[in-house]
Amino acid sequence: MKMLEGKVAVITGGNSGIGLATAKRFVAEGADVVITGRREKELKEAAAAIGGNVTTVAGDVTRLDDLDRLYAIVKEKHGHIDVLFANAGWGEVAPLEAATEEHFDKTFDLNAKGTFFTVQKSLRLFKDGGSIILTASVANVRGDPAFSAYAAAKAAVRSFARGWTVELKDRNIRVNSMSPGPIETPALDKVGLTAEQVEQAVAHFASQVPLGRRGRAEEVASAVLFLASEESSYITGIDLAVDGGMAQV
Repeated sequence: MKMLEGKVAVITGGNSGIGLATAKRFVAEGADVVITGRREKELKEAAAAIGGNVTTVAGDVTRLDDLDRLYAIVKEKHGHIDVLFANAGWGEVAPLEAATEEHFDKTFDLNAKGTFFTVQKSLRLFKDGGSIILTASVANVRGDPAFSAYAAAKAAVRSFARGWTVELKDRNIRVNSMSPGPIETPALDKVGLTAEQVEQAVAHFASQVPLGRRGRAEEVASAVLFLASEESSYITGIDLAVDGGMAQV
């Protein structure tokens, strides 16, 4: 039997990168998947790439009305949720002296507020015994310059996993966070760096990772699949680093 046979999974930020790779893997393992993202065009392209058993819902996880609409569609189409991958997130370089209130608010709204209410509003549809996976980041345990707001927001996500593990234990809903290191996704091109700075960042990351390279989105998807499936049935409350050893040594 496939690892997610007959399961219903919701993935935020499922239109690209880690979210899209995970959606593909979940469908391959038998799940019916609902993906959401802010841009309809990218969602349609993602659905075509996934190829089947996927529903797309355009929306912004920082807007509670959009989350209500997402879960209304999930309820109408599937009736319940077995797996939630709260993956939508965003980061941008901003040195402490130059960071604006807008930068701070946007960073926390998407990474912390968005994750919080994505999970809260899913609970009425969640089957007991389900699995919630949150995307944190190795930044939450590192001290990287110009990423302090992002790191703090991801530390909040890590904290959510701990608190919700206890709050949801009576329903046997497992909650774990997953912290990627540097991964080959479009995200690095959207953090405010020039092309030359991106190239320098890639080389810098490779020098800091014991495995000597950035990871692939498909490698992260394998870790998320593990946390979503019964293969991790005795694992809850952890932060699984998928970082090539970057924050571990």
